Amino acid sequence: MTSNSRPNVLVRLWLGFWRGLTAFRMAVFNILFLIVLALVIRILFFSSDEIIVDAQTTLVIEPDGVVVEEYTGAPLDRAINEALGQELPETRLRDILAALEHAADDDRIVQVLVRTDKLWGLAPGMQTELADAFARFRESGKTVIAHGGMMMQSQYMLASMADEIWLDRDGMLLFDGYSQYRQYYAEGLDKLKVDVNLFRVGEYKSAMEPFIRNDMSEADRRATEAWLGDLWQNWLDRVALHRGLPVEVLVELTENFSDAVEAADGDLAAMALERGLVDRLVSRPELRAELANSGTGDPDTGFRQIDFETYAAASREWHPRADRVGIIVAQGAITEGNQPQGTIGSESTSRLIRQAARDDRIKAVVLRVNSGGGSAFASEVIRNELMALKESGKPVIVSMSNVAASGGYWIAMGADEVWAYPTTLTGSIGIFGFFPTFQDTLAQIGIHTDGVGTTPLSGALRADRELQEPARNLFQSFIEHGYREFITLVAEHRRMSVEEVDQVAQGRVWTGTQAQRRGLVDQLGTLEEAVASAARSAGIGEDYQVQYVERRLSAFEQFFVDMAGASIRMAGIDSMRGLAGWLPPGIGRQMIDELRLVFSQAESGRPGVMAHCLCEAPR
Repeated sequence: MTSNSRPNVLVRLWLGFWRGLTAFRMAVFNILFLIVLALVIRILFFSSDEIIVDAQTTLVIEPDGVVVEEYTGAPLDRAINEALGQELPETRLRDILAALEHAADDDRIVQVLVRTDKLWGLAPGMQTELADAFARFRESGKTVIAHGGMMMQSQYMLASMADEIWLDRDGMLLFDGYSQYRQYYAEGLDKLKVDVNLFRVGEYKSAMEPFIRNDMSEADRRATEAWLGDLWQNWLDRVALHRGLPVEVLVELTENFSDAVEAADGDLAAMALERGLVDRLVSRPELRAELANSGTGDPDTGFRQIDFETYAAASREWHPRADRVGIIVAQGAITEGNQPQGTIGSESTSRLIRQAARDDRIKAVVLRVNSGGGSAFASEVIRNELMALKESGKPVIVSMSNVAASGGYWIAMGADEVWAYPTTLTGSIGIFGFFPTFQDTLAQIGIHTDGVGTTPLSGALRADRELQEPARNLFQSFIEHGYREFITLVAEHRRMSVEEVDQVAQGRVWTGTQAQRRGLVDQLGTLEEAVASAARSAGIGEDYQVQYVERRLSAFEQFFVDMAGASIRMAGIDSMRGLAGWLPPGIGRQMIDELRLVFSQAESGRPGVMAHCLCEAPR
C-alpha cells in the first residue's frame, strides 16, 4: 500500500515558525557581524589618535556631574552605560588639572572658558586643588572667563577662580550655606517592631544614631557645628579672596540673602551684578561673539575651542625611562574582596599596592584617599599592605581628598607623611557594629522561630531571633577591642600616647586644619605638593613623571571598551540621562544606602564591624 500522507497542520505551522525564527536569527547575527567588522576595519586602517590643536584656540572647561578622583565602575560597564545614556555623570579632577597645566605653556591656547551649568557638585577639598591650579595658570597672563546660567555654591566657587564671572542675563545666583541633615528612624522602626542592636565605642561615633534616635544627639550636634562652621568660613574666605571683596560683605549677604533679592525686585542676576558678585550679564550668543573677538571665530561654534578632556589626552607626554611617583586612588567605601573603581576593596586595592611595589620605575607612592571608611577588617588588610610597601624602601605619602575619616584614616595613618586640605573631613576614630533583628516584626503577621542549638551562640546571628545576652556581650567586647586596636595603631604611627589619641578620637570628625593642630595630620596642601614631597623623599629631584597605578585592561577588554559605545550608537539608541540623577534623595534612600554598607559582608555569613563615619563633604 502506498502512503501519501503529509504532516498535519500543527506540525507544518511549527516547522514554518522555526524556519522563520532561524532566518531572523541569522539575519540579526549577520548584521551585528558586519557592524563589528566595519568598526574593526575603521579602527585598524582609518582611525588616528592624533588630535590637532589649532592656533588661537579657547580651552573649554565644562565639568559634567560630580568632580571625582576616579570614575565609578568597571571601564566596560561605563562604556555601555554611557552609550545607553545611563551613565553617572562624573568628571575626573586629574583631567582638569592636567589641561590647565599644559595650557599655561601652550601658545595655541589663548584663553580659558569655564562653563558651570553641567556641574552638580564640587566638594571643599577639591575646591582647594582647583583654586591652586587656576592661580598657577593665570600667572601665564592668559585670561580665564567663567559663564553660567544658574550658580549655586559649588558652581560659584569654581567661577570665582576666573578673572571675570559672566552670568546669563536671565540667570540666578544663590548661596544657602552648608548643612548636615539626616533622617532618623527610631520611631518608625519601633512601629515595625524592629529590634535594633547597636554596639559602638566613642561619644561622637554617631554614624548609626538615626537607627536608635529620632533627633541629633547633643554630642553629634556640637561636633558637626564645629567642622561645618570651619568649612563654611573657608568657603567665605576663599571666595572673598578670589573676588577681592571684604569677607564681611559676603557674610552680610549670606545672612540676609532674601532681603537683598527682594530689594532687587526679585532679579537675582541684577542683584549679583550690583553687589559685585559677577562682572557682566552676558547671554550665550553674546558670549560666543565676545570669545570669537579674543580668539578665532568659527562658523559653527562661534569661536575655535577644544574641550579639556580631549586636550588633556592630546597633551599627555610619556617618557618610559623616567623615574616615577605612583598615585594609587582609594575612593569610596572600604569593603572586602575585589571591587571596581569607585570602591575600595581589600583585595583589589592591595593588588594595586603590590603592583606599585614591583614596578622598579616607581620610586615613591602617594595614596590618594577619598573615603569615609567601611569595613574595619578590610581597612587593616590595606594598612598592612602599605606597611609592607614602606618596608620595601619606597616612601609612602598619603594625600587626603574631601574625606579620609574612620576607615579612611585607618589606611592613611601609617604613611611617612599625611597631607590634607584645610577642608578635608578626617578623624572619626571609632568602631561600631550593627545587627537588627525582626522577630517581633514577623510575630505581627503570625510567624515565629523556634528550635535547638548545641551552644549558647548557636543560631545567635539569625535575623528572625532576638539577640541573646551571650552574643551581645561578645559583640560589645569585640567592638571595644577593635577601638583599642585602632587608637593604639594611631598612637604608634603618630607618635602619641594612647591617652592623647583617645582625647581626639571617640569618633569625632575634624577638618584638616583641626586635625593638624591635634597631631593627626602632618601637612596641609594639595595633591601636587604631596607628590613633590614623595619625590624628595625618594631622592629623585624634580625630573620625574607621575603615574596613576591602575588595573591594566587586557587587550580583549580594551577592544570591547572601545567598541561598545560605537556599536550601540550605530544601532540608533539616543543618549539620554535618566531622570533619577536629577531627582532629590527620596525618603528612606539614605537609610538604604547606610544599611547596604553595613550589610556589605552579608555574603560571608558574618556581621560587619565598621570603621565608618557615614559623613560626606558638603557641596
